[in-house]
Amino acid sequence: MKRKATAVWNGTGKEGKGHLTTQSTVLNKTQYSFGSRFEEGIGTNPEELIAAAHAGCFTMKLSFNLTKAGFPPEELQTEGQITFEDGAVTKSHLVLKAKVAGISETHFAELVKDAELNCPISKLLNTAISAEFTLN
Repeated sequence: MKRKATAVWNGTGKEGKGHLTTQSTVLNKTQYSFGSRFEEGIGTNPEELIAAAHAGCFTMKLSFNLTKAGFPPEELQTEGQITFEDGAVTKSHLVLKAKVAGISETHFAELVKDAELNCPISKLLNTAISAEFTLN
């Protein structure tokens, strides 16, 4: 399986602007710029997309883990928080709220840790990764 996205940029780093399009077209010429990356401008940015990718990947991996263990989740909600400082992504922190019936907190924590370490995006990122959770 291969997935792709295209970035187009016009102009200088600070004054220019660009857009992103994904293979699925969920992002279709979605605007990004200096303002949307380093300020509060309209559009997306690479770090926000990494946060979404990591949160989505981790949450799906955890769902597989829970289902395999016999505890299919009612709902998993994960917020990805990317820290960008000194020109580098230095941390990805995942904040999970979970509704899962019948599982002990200890067993749940083990499955969360496995998802944190083994989802494909965690394996891709070369940065500190951490997770916290609230169960039920």
